[in-house]
Amino acid sequence: MFNRLSNAFLLFILILPHGCSNPRSLHALPLKHRATGISPEVIALYEAWFGHPKHMSVGYSSQDPAVLDNQIRRARAMGISAFVVDWYGDREPFIDRSYALMQTAAAKQKFQVAMMYDEADEEEGATDDALADFTMFHDTYLAPKAPGHQAYLTYEGRPLIFIFPKGGRTDWNKVRALVDKWNPAPLLIQENLPGADADAFDGFYAWVSPVQGGDGSNWGEQYLSTFYETMHSKYSDKIIVGGVWSSFDDSKAAWGLNRHISARCGQTFADTSNLWHKYFSADDTLPFLMIETWNDHEEGTAIEDGLPSCGSGMKENSMAPLVGTSAAQQRKP
Repeated sequence: MFNRLSNAFLLFILILPHGCSNPRSLHALPLKHRATGISPEVIALYEAWFGHPKHMSVGYSSQDPAVLDNQIRRARAMGISAFVVDWYGDREPFIDRSYALMQTAAAKQKFQVAMMYDEADEEEGATDDALADFTMFHDTYLAPKAPGHQAYLTYEGRPLIFIFPKGGRTDWNKVRALVDKWNPAPLLIQENLPGADADAFDGFYAWVSPVQGGDGSNWGEQYLSTFYETMHSKYSDKIIVGGVWSSFDDSKAAWGLNRHISARCGQTFADTSNLWHKYFSADDTLPFLMIETWNDHEEGTAIEDGLPSCGSGMKENSMAPLVGTSAAQQRKP
């Protein structure tokens, strides 16, 4: 059973103080980058590949303008201000076309859009691919004459670009040197906790975190707690993007590994939505929370049809049972 989310309900869940009233990272420095309002801006990861034969049928095409308009309207009603669209450069022409249509639709509806760059997963050439892809993206979507460029998500006057790592072979310092020449230079936001190339990135985001084995009851609390505590205590100068998810079930994905996070009648969404309150005070609020995801039906994280409910005698175990794996999962086209 699925309940439609209202704007008031989603915002209530995301900003409601929950759990500890004081952050645990008591000795952390104040955040350098905070929310521009009283609560984090809510954004959502969007998959733009539906309608392509490599992906499951979900009853719509990511290239149908009417579908995009409807998705934007419903997302806004839920309190979501932007879609972060998964993008592969010219490696995936279908997705590139879908992104173009989404950016144009977002501009018409005064919605926002951002790009998440899927790193090339190859032994050689990942850096060259990234340099070419970023140049293409800038010229096609961020340039002043690019259709819908005014809809692109910014923070402190700079566009945000999210990175989804795969092969781990990209020299991000070279990419950083390239994009620093743009005007304005973008903010690069990498997945998970900072590594050896932390200086190449302006911030980091938490990602949905299923674990191996178990019954799906492990909803990612340890991973998310470690992310928040480490970022606040050691990287308070970076942009911190919190992670929110409802469930995980990749049984329908061609690349599925039988991973699972139980929705727990909607409690998983509530818990991931509120955990950040334990680590950040009311006057030191995260700038963004990213829902993961709006519509990844193949990995069972989509919320576009609502959150699962166990009311009216409906049991959650009527949903397909699966088993989880690590947070380092690689999403594939």
